[in-house]
Amino acid sequence: MRFPALPGPRSLAGQLFAMQAVLIAVVVAGYALFTYVSDERQAEDAAVRQVTAVARSIADAPSVRSAIHTPDPTAELEPYALQVIRDADVDFVTIMDPRGIRWTHPDREQIGRPFLGRIAPARQGHTFTETYTGTLGASVRAVTPVKENGRVIGLVSAGIRVEAISARVQDQVTTLLLFAGGTLLLGAVGTYVTNARLRRHTHGMNATELSRVYDYHQAALHAVREGLLMLDGQYRVALINDGGRELLGVGGEDDVVGRSVAGLGLPAPLTGALLSSEPRVDEVHLTASRVLVVNTSPVSGGERRGTVVTLRDVTELRSLMGELDSERGFTQALRSQAHEAANRLHTVVSLIELGRAPEAVEFATAELELAQALTDQVVAAVSEPVLAALLLGKTAQANERGVELIVSPDSRLDDGLLPAGLSARDLVTVLGNLIDNAVDAAQGSVGARVTVTACASAAELVLRVSDTGPGVDPAHVGLVFQAGFSTKPARPGGRGLGLALVRQAVTRLGGTLTVDAGEEGGAVFEARLPLRTTGVPAPVPGGGA
Repeated sequence: MRFPALPGPRSLAGQLFAMQAVLIAVVVAGYALFTYVSDERQAEDAAVRQVTAVARSIADAPSVRSAIHTPDPTAELEPYALQVIRDADVDFVTIMDPRGIRWTHPDREQIGRPFLGRIAPARQGHTFTETYTGTLGASVRAVTPVKENGRVIGLVSAGIRVEAISARVQDQVTTLLLFAGGTLLLGAVGTYVTNARLRRHTHGMNATELSRVYDYHQAALHAVREGLLMLDGQYRVALINDGGRELLGVGGEDDVVGRSVAGLGLPAPLTGALLSSEPRVDEVHLTASRVLVVNTSPVSGGERRGTVVTLRDVTELRSLMGELDSERGFTQALRSQAHEAANRLHTVVSLIELGRAPEAVEFATAELELAQALTDQVVAAVSEPVLAALLLGKTAQANERGVELIVSPDSRLDDGLLPAGLSARDLVTVLGNLIDNAVDAAQGSVGARVTVTACASAAELVLRVSDTGPGVDPAHVGLVFQAGFSTKPARPGGRGLGLALVRQAVTRLGGTLTVDAGEEGGAVFEARLPLRTTGVPAPVPGGGA
């Protein structure tokens, strides 16, 4: 026959409450049992001491010895014995002759009869105690001799019934049980309150559900490619997933958890964003090798409990956006050149219609020679195809903005010279952003001009861009390469990322990037990239992003 299973508490809090209630009940019951046994033993010992003291007091009383020598000892001893019973709180006092014949007894019918129990040790002059069942029932009694001149002239026995001793213990046990019940009730209330709070924290889930949620949490934490970082109220790392460690370039989880964000060695702007108490939405920050989009959100719950940080790697996206911007610039330049070409074509057609064919040929040939001369100049100096295309496109863009872009005569970069570790994308990032920054600075200045130098030796590639703009304030030299810093007016999407990307790429390639004042005013940015050790990451200098 199968018995139906008893329903158990589903929630973890309920299970803990039941377990704690049972534990408290067992502890209280065990303590009560121990106390009962201990109190019973103590009550018996106290009764033995009490009856012994009463018996000896009676035996030592001179009036008792005097009454023994009278013709009728009972007449004097019986009232005395009853008075002692009342005053000493004992159940009986029996005074007898040395043979054990009673002179006194609570039951007068027992007077003159032999004493029930041992008396031999007392007749030999010794006091002893025993538990014996006599005429009044089971009792704890003491028997002691009455001596005179060393001779036993009588015996005294005092006793307390076992029932009376048990009644005393029961009173103590009743008090104990009341105290134990109060303790159990108090413990149950405390356990209920504690587990009610626990139930709120666990949302009423049982242990199995919590285990399942934890398994899902761990699986999701390691499966998400985006970085996830959780900080506690003191801005210490409470949790970080695999993606977060990879994107931030920090050690394993055991090395990071518990450490302050300020001690992770992250770039200063990124550290400031993580330490901010205000939420951050889609902020772009740079590390040594990545462009990250950072979002922070405080953990709700009344007081500040921590911050949840998500990290997305947009390094490739930013690189593609840079290339797209370059292509967009090329397209605008081609559109402008197509417009100019149409004007020139109309001019040639009009000259032919007017019968001025020689002038038309001369005009068209001059335009062609000018374009070809520009192309020949760039290709002759920089035959590396990616950089040559970049310079031609940037030249057209700069011309549209009223800035002359010149390739320095010192430039010399042959095709096939660059190693495989120096990718075309990195070169476009470095040189393209430097030229864009220089064109922005030179635009509107007198004789606006940007000079580009690209040359290579056996050991390094040098990319130098100078402009005729206002230059860089010496106080801002250490800030121009930080993400978000710009002296130009703000625009949608923000500014100050181009030079930061340049610095990131140069640092990743193991090179150096400097800025100085130009001889004719303006600024000179110079990037030096090693050709033999490209691709070896270098640490980010302090203060950069």
